[in-house]
Amino acid sequence: MPIISVFFGIIIRMFYKEHEPAHFHAEYQGQQGKFGLDGMMMVGNIRSRTALGLIARWASLHRGEIEANWDNIKAGRPLQRIEPLE
Repeated sequence: MPIISVFFGIIIRMFYKEHEPAHFHAEYQGQQGKFGLDGMMMVGNIRSRTALGLIARWASLHRGEIEANWDNIKAGRPLQRIEPLE
């Protein structure tokens, strides 16, 4: 499960051989969630409003790069790291 970004204790990953709809995974303090490319949690147990807001902000800023990584997954190509929030 390749890590594509890490910021403020949040780890963002994408899996190969994933299913639609396009999404990424985030982990924060042992809690996990699956997020749409818009940064909204689809399923999961991340309860921190701060972490959820940071994930949504990151996804908004990097939507094109996240979509490109989704395309890479579907084509079996390596994923690219995405800049973290600062």
